[in-house]
Amino acid sequence: MKHRNSHFAVGYWSRIRNGRATPDQADIDPKALKRLLPFVFLLDARGGNFTYRLAGTTLCERYGSELRGRDYFLHWDPESSARLSELLRQSLRARLPLCLTSIGAVDHCHMIEIETVLMPITFGSDQPERFLGVAQVLTDVAPLAGQAISFERLVTSNLVREEDSGTIDPPSAHPPPPSPRDGWRAHPRAPHLRLVSSRVSMETKNDALDIAGGEIVKNLMGFVAKIKRGGADIGPL
Repeated sequence: MKHRNSHFAVGYWSRIRNGRATPDQADIDPKALKRLLPFVFLLDARGGNFTYRLAGTTLCERYGSELRGRDYFLHWDPESSARLSELLRQSLRARLPLCLTSIGAVDHCHMIEIETVLMPITFGSDQPERFLGVAQVLTDVAPLAGQAISFERLVTSNLVREEDSGTIDPPSAHPPPPSPRDGWRAHPRAPHLRLVSSRVSMETKNDALDIAGGEIVKNLMGFVAKIKRGGADIGPL
């Protein structure tokens, strides 16, 4: 985990367990999370679906609409959605928080890095069936220019053991490999995909649109690689 609010949230989740594997939603005191509330959300995992129960104002603004009742995977690309479904179920079975790093993009192609922690909670039963989540932007939000995130792709994932301040990788926890043509093009809400899927050849090397597409792919892949190595310049927290 990189963001201090992620550490704070997982620490709070651990404290309110009171000796149990997971806390109950009734144990959550909004006052204790006051400074995080704009970034907090509740996710319902019953019935094999993952649906927003509520979300902070900043998150709703970031994704351009009220999130309550929406499918959590709506803005994720298909490969990431499939991987996330597996990861969230692993988190519920293990009763451990899940930490995600992702790349979010807006319609004008600018990108940001996002860290999300999802902590399993019960809801009046013995089995965890909801998540308390906190999503934080790690990079400068200025590139968004007030526009909503329309596309998101998973980069890294870890199950978090708060008690030993470390992380463990869930089985096969590697994120889906970046796919500059097939994976990204498949998402219907990513308008810049026309550029990403362009093929820059000798015959078209003078075409400004194709060249721009190649540069976007090159820059994105480099940015993702830096995040995986922990070397991306994300600025001060």
